Amino acid sequence: MRLRELPADELPREKFATHGPAALTDAELLSLVFGTGTRGLNVLDMSRQLLARFGALQDLSRLDWKTFRAVPGIGSAKAIYLSATFELAKRLARATARHVSLSTPEEVAAFVAPDLRAESREVIRIILLNTKLRFQHMETIALGSINECTARIAEILRPAIVHTAHSFILVHNHPSGDPLPSQADIDLTRRLNEASRHLGVRLQDHLIIGLPRHPGDRGFFSFREGGLL
Repeated sequence: MRLRELPADELPREKFATHGPAALTDAELLSLVFGTGTRGLNVLDMSRQLLARFGALQDLSRLDWKTFRAVPGIGSAKAIYLSATFELAKRLARATARHVSLSTPEEVAAFVAPDLRAESREVIRIILLNTKLRFQHMETIALGSINECTARIAEILRPAIVHTAHSFILVHNHPSGDPLPSQADIDLTRRLNEASRHLGVRLQDHLIIGLPRHPGDRGFFSFREGGLL
């Protein structure tokens, strides 16, 4: 079916104008980003097929534009539009979080989860804080594989020393979605906490970002809340 053959209240643009963006499905929002479909496939069905192929929006956000470009009917322009949309969403989440303190695991997760959940491999980052526990600087320490990422204590602490941070938070992701720490995670955190004390820089927390598995599941693990700091 051609898009114009749909009832007026089912057309994404008209639905957006009447009810607002929150009323649209993921596929309908994607169709507005793409604008047009391809030969033999309207833009709404193309968006539905893309979601069916790769999963939810969160799964799509992990892909780069070259992966989208390789999908029949997408092409370079649509791939760039989609990747740019995801990047804007990530930057907005980061910018919003920078205006509040990062004194709780929930605030830290809101700050880093959009980016880290979009990563297909493990990433270790350090968040530097000032005396009021507000964001000062963030730096990527190491990039790993789909299930492992290692970093030396000196590499982790270097940004804190260079930027004379008051304290810092270590964050990394588990692409598997399970945020529970491994024994290697626990050992690293213990050694990092000891080393940071000697340097006079406080390890505020270590968060592992996973995925929410059920309603009410936060999808992350805090070492301080878990009694491991």
